[in-house]
Amino acid sequence: MKGIFIVIEGIDGCGKSTQLKHLSKWLPISGLMPDGAKLITTREPGGTKLGNCIRELLLEDFKADSPEPLAELLLYAADRAQHVSQVILPAINNGDWVISDRFSSSTMAYQGFGRNLNKNIITKLEEIATKGIEPNITLLLDISITESIKRRRNKSQDRIESEGASFLERVSYGFSLLAKGKKWIKISSNQKEELVSKAIEKELINLFNKKPCN
Repeated sequence: MKGIFIVIEGIDGCGKSTQLKHLSKWLPISGLMPDGAKLITTREPGGTKLGNCIRELLLEDFKADSPEPLAELLLYAADRAQHVSQVILPAINNGDWVISDRFSSSTMAYQGFGRNLNKNIITKLEEIATKGIEPNITLLLDISITESIKRRRNKSQDRIESEGASFLERVSYGFSLLAKGKKWIKISSNQKEELVSKAIEKELINLFNKKPCN
């Protein structure tokens, strides 16, 4: 039996890391996972040893030596190819469940809409890098641009996060279009994290049509 692949997406500051941490504790006791299945939590970029090196190249601000947009796109594709081959595909084939903080939709949202790169090229690269693997469900944590900026105001920002409000607007618009797909669930993240967690739990219980353990 194949495993389940869940992805959490959203613009910077939406709470992906917080909700991934919650799901890592809740899912194994939820009654949704079959006996014997393991839960693997991971992220992009950086889900592998090679990916961590690529993550540094992508997110560190090297000023004049920062990757230009096409190089940035190719680095994300390289990270994803390694991630799929080393982590995601083996786990799914083993019947385990995988939750990833970002996947290919982030590339379309950030590089396709944010950077205005050719979306057909992005789609072809993703077909190669993912080996046809698609999430069973993608959870979009939806927040306003104002809330995103407010949450990150007193935090150090990486190269992508520091692109500014207009860039983030384009990315958010991209996610809103992608979330119209059948395997997407949009959840408002403009609320307390406990309420977001409960909303996610409810959606996953409904999706997999099982009841949680007491």
